[in-house]
Amino acid sequence: QVQLVESGGGLVQAGGSLRLSCTASGSIFRPNTMGWSRQVPGKVRELVAAVTSDGTIHYADSVKGRFTISRDSAKNTVLLEMNSLNPDDTAVYYCAIKKGNLNSRTWYHPTYDYWGQGTQVTIAS
Repeated sequence: QVQLVESGGGLVQAGGSLRLSCTASGSIFRPNTMGWSRQVPGKVRELVAAVTSDGTIHYADSVKGRFTISRDSAKNTVLLEMNSLNPDDTAVYYCAIKKGNLNSRTWYHPTYDYWGQGTQVTIAS
């Protein structure tokens, strides 16, 4: 079992920034891909960014150029720096981890092995 705990959500004005953090613990498999997804009620969960053990980074088009993902494998943490936020970014953000180094065709499928509880991000217009 792997546990994921997110932190850093909150309420910000449009144009502002937030940083989300996720720490993994338990029986962490390697290699792995750690990612961030978001979900709005009534909509499909969307993977927005992911980073593999070998350092490959993937972004959804909706956040490319505004969000930056990074990881510290020694600390089992992954960060998501979010800039130029707009109301469309409002969602519950979930951290996730999956076995293996996912490629550009697989990283965005919401079939990760473990998920965190989520943290609310609200952008006020």
